[in-house]
Amino acid sequence: MAVIERVPDVVFKTRVHDASVQGPNPYRWQDRTTQDIFGGKRVVVFSLPGAFTPTCSTSHLPRYEELYDQFKALGIDEVICVSVNDAFVMFQWGKQQGANHVFLLPDGNGEFTRKMGMLVDKSNLGFGMRSWRYSMVVNDGKIEKIFIEPGYLDNCPTDPFEVSDADTMLAYLQEAKKPVTA
Repeated sequence: MAVIERVPDVVFKTRVHDASVQGPNPYRWQDRTTQDIFGGKRVVVFSLPGAFTPTCSTSHLPRYEELYDQFKALGIDEVICVSVNDAFVMFQWGKQQGANHVFLLPDGNGEFTRKMGMLVDKSNLGFGMRSWRYSMVVNDGKIEKIFIEPGYLDNCPTDPFEVSDADTMLAYLQEAKKPVTA
């Protein structure tokens, strides 16, 4: 697992609401680059194995959603959840979860996750290639801080969830905001 200093350059295939599109699915495709998403902003990103999965749905996403205003108060411009799922799955999961603040960013081809060095094989669960759990603060494309779950491993028999959680991230941001004393 390589440690990188900047988020990788990729193009994300996203869907955005468009009132001009008729029918029950009023969305259109919109490519968004790494620069579009991270450029000139301080962003909290957390990545998880998959939409609709137990820990992701009961703990990981809901707690980031719950603490969103506190992240904003600490100077975070956006909170983003990345998963190796397509835009349609991410949209439906967000709807089902009531995710109104966290931006669900689909990494359908796993390109971002692979270039981050976080793509793992979860075939033991029938998931195929997915993201290892991690969270990070990205400041204008530069990785300021990253929390990677222990035990990084293909076909890991467990699903560690100890350091990529919202409370760990909040504690880091609160500590980082404190003035340095001599």
